[in-house]
Amino acid sequence: MVRYIIGRLLWMVVLLGLVSAVTFVIFYALPSADPAVLRAGRQGTPELIAQIRETLGLDKPIYVQYYLYMKAIVLDFDFGYSFQNSADVREEIVSRLPATISLTLGAVVVWLAVGLPIGMISAIKRRTALDRVTMGGALLAISAPVYWLGLVALYLFSRDIGAFPIFAGANSYRPLTENPAAWFDSLLLSWLVLAAAFAAFYARLLRSNLIDVMSEDYIRTARAKGLRERRVILRHGVRSAITPVVTVLGLDIGLLLGGAILTETVFNIPGIGRLAFDAIQRADLPVIQGTVLFAAFFIIVANIVVDIAYAFLDPRVRYS
Repeated sequence: MVRYIIGRLLWMVVLLGLVSAVTFVIFYALPSADPAVLRAGRQGTPELIAQIRETLGLDKPIYVQYYLYMKAIVLDFDFGYSFQNSADVREEIVSRLPATISLTLGAVVVWLAVGLPIGMISAIKRRTALDRVTMGGALLAISAPVYWLGLVALYLFSRDIGAFPIFAGANSYRPLTENPAAWFDSLLLSWLVLAAAFAAFYARLLRSNLIDVMSEDYIRTARAKGLRERRVILRHGVRSAITPVVTVLGLDIGLLLGGAILTETVFNIPGIGRLAFDAIQRADLPVIQGTVLFAAFFIIVANIVVDIAYAFLDPRVRYS
């Protein structure tokens, strides 16, 4: 197990290097994304652009620029400087990270608390009216785009413009350290919106897996031993059926930690997704690169955690 973890960590370094290289080439090798031209502005003269290129080191070969960029990240954890915002990229990302973590973890709790019980009930009560209603609702939730569902939720339930003022609206985010109650209230509606499609997908995924597992021989053996049905379902059925769910969960958490762009934009939550969205609109290349690397890091780490969790969830999985 230790050798496997070390190997995956080394592979993580390789993948991050590849992601950073591809991102660097895309944003610095394309003529339309010349940082010097963007920095000089619309009135930039050729002399000014040449001076900016020399100041930023853009006159050097691209492999030298990439080496200096990675050297700054590895040695100093320096992701560059945003001239659009006049701020350090690392500081901007770190300051936005708590909002993204709050949005992600809250939504994860909601969709697991809703999706997994619905999936189990539908699998055990399959082909009943309850199964049809829950799976039909899940299909509707999956089909609804997050941005559309968010706008509808704000129009119906936000306290500022909603017809039924129940939840805090957009622009209401409060940090957890400032006021825990206000933090919870400001994120509750966004949690529900973000979790809707995920809960529906997880319910359908667990239902499908659990139906297959409940027909296995070891389930019949457990029942023949006289075990209670609840224990057969939870200890034997769900434990085997939930392994694919854990895989998807790890990927989803990694993706959302990299920035839930649509949700953060609709609810104006100052997270990494919103930062990336604003950076793309302004062609702020250092910020875009930094957010892409952070997103890749979270996704790769989530994959490693999922692979390790396999050995504990499924006794048949062993790493050597």
